[in-house]
Amino acid sequence: MAANKSTKITQMKMLVSKLSEADTAYFKYDNPIISDRDYDIMVEKLKKLEKKTGIVLSNSPTHKVSGEILKELTPVRHTKPMLSADKTKSADTLVSFADNKDVLLSWKLDGLTLVLRYKDGVLTQAITRGTDGIIGEDVTHTVKNFLNVPLSVPSRQPFEVRGEGVISWKNFESINKKMDTLYSHPRGLAAGSVRKLDSTDSKERRLEFLAFELILPDDKFTNKASHFDFLEANGFDVVPHIYIKADADKKKILDSIEGFNPAKYEYPVDGLIMEYADIAYGKSLGATGHHENRMIALKWTDELYDTRFIGIETAVTRNGMVSITGIFEPVNIEGTVVSRAYLHNIDIFRNLRLGKGDIISVYKANKIIPQIADNKTKSGTYRISMKCPCCESRLMIHESNGGTKQLFCDNPSCAAKRVRQFVHFCEKTRMNIEGLSEKTLTKFIGKGWIHNFADLYQLERYKNEIISTEGFGEKSFARLQASIEKSRNCNLAKFIAAMGIPLVGRTAGRTISRYFHGDWIAFENALQSHFDFTNLEDFGATMNESLYKWYSDKENKRLWYPLLEILTFKKEEVTMSAKGNIFTGKTVVATGKLANYTRNEINDKILSLGAKAGSSVSKNTDYLIVGEKAGSKLQKAQAYGVTILTEQEFEKMIA
Repeated sequence: MAANKSTKITQMKMLVSKLSEADTAYFKYDNPIISDRDYDIMVEKLKKLEKKTGIVLSNSPTHKVSGEILKELTPVRHTKPMLSADKTKSADTLVSFADNKDVLLSWKLDGLTLVLRYKDGVLTQAITRGTDGIIGEDVTHTVKNFLNVPLSVPSRQPFEVRGEGVISWKNFESINKKMDTLYSHPRGLAAGSVRKLDSTDSKERRLEFLAFELILPDDKFTNKASHFDFLEANGFDVVPHIYIKADADKKKILDSIEGFNPAKYEYPVDGLIMEYADIAYGKSLGATGHHENRMIALKWTDELYDTRFIGIETAVTRNGMVSITGIFEPVNIEGTVVSRAYLHNIDIFRNLRLGKGDIISVYKANKIIPQIADNKTKSGTYRISMKCPCCESRLMIHESNGGTKQLFCDNPSCAAKRVRQFVHFCEKTRMNIEGLSEKTLTKFIGKGWIHNFADLYQLERYKNEIISTEGFGEKSFARLQASIEKSRNCNLAKFIAAMGIPLVGRTAGRTISRYFHGDWIAFENALQSHFDFTNLEDFGATMNESLYKWYSDKENKRLWYPLLEILTFKKEEVTMSAKGNIFTGKTVVATGKLANYTRNEINDKILSLGAKAGSSVSKNTDYLIVGEKAGSKLQKAQAYGVTILTEQEFEKMIA
């Protein structure tokens, strides 16, 4: 008997070790090494062993909330522990949980859990869940860039809001295409964006906050629905929910659960949450070290479908990482035909021991993302080619800080890597060269017409070949040439953004351009004299390091340095002297459709006046420029007493 128990404890230790490793990769490095399904299976196995042995190890994930603190972020203690919810995969369990009481049913959002603190009507701090739900990380600097987080609210009493930082599926798809490293799920992108040390890039990630809990020091509300009403009245978006009355029968509750369809919801979710509406009753139920008894989470059961494995498809990303996608015979899952599933890393591929013709089980994680759950045959005969699918250089295996192994092409001249860099360079918000799509660039690079950025400006040499290329003719070539010629006169901000320097994007480009008055020579002299760019507004140490790494990289220089002989940099426009400019040092926000400016153009104009171009209205906003369909920003500006200008009034003031 003792030997049997010892074996079970050994099994428990192994499970705890594996789960802890998975937690570290997931929470600390935002890079999952196992699927959610495999994680849940291990947790259930661990729970059963704990019940049989009566032993719970101190670091068991079944009795603590997972998470890690990044050393560079400031630790903050929560006012009360951020515990989880007990979990079930049976809808009948939710029926039993309701037990003839009023309950609320809502989405279980799949993002990064956050706490927002407000005092005297102002957001003072934003904190992640963190280690054990007791100490989190201060991420106020990035949360202030969310699309919908109120920086000030009508209520003057202190309170906290708990909710989820998420990225919609629509925004995830568009943002992920531009990333150096592809993310498999919005959750990883959201977590990575919120926990960035430098907030600049997070502005473009289109993060949103959905509230699900209110904490008041003197809570006089009796019903959870009143909490949601309070939050909505103070400008928060709350998680969609329904109220189920105590007299609801089993069929009504099950129909309510069935009504939540994740395939039709715009944000990622991994289940549902049911909680008691009566606040006092919920509190009276207490909590374990892991979860609060006032709520329960329904995790969907993954329906498995068998099919045959065909092979692997690889593709090279802009930073050289090689994505691995499993291809299998088409199978209908949840109403859609699925034939491919992304494998997150080389370890997952190896663990599946795949072989052509193997019978594999596939499913849709959270009813959305196709995944390979298991390989029933495990022949292990399939070999991934260790040659780059584009340049045929030998692939290397890189290991991240979290222990995740990824395939990489280290050839700096790999055309696939270059294609994405050229696409980035030609984008509308960078050098704005129309006619050079990813498809076109792939053709041109493959034919050897383009090796560096300067070659884009010498395509005239291949005119005859280009106009005979499919999709091209005399007129399309003329339009392309006109766009190329126009881009020869550029400003320093767009040039820096076009370089694809990690962490140094359009906002940082504008900051640099303003400081050096659009003068490339002054900027390069600063680089050569080891200027500290952290002296510039919103320019962090990591950005500073990244900028110098880019400039000193010989391969990077081979790619862009010849451009300096071709481009003409426009000096930074200064509409008025700082002394006579009413906008200098002010925060100016533009909203609605403007007649004479795109959004980027109006922001550039604001910056050229020595002002700060804001993205949202707060009590610190000085001016709001309004166009057609101004919307909620106009209402907020009126509430805060912000000076409101029409486009014509703005132009008259700067004329």
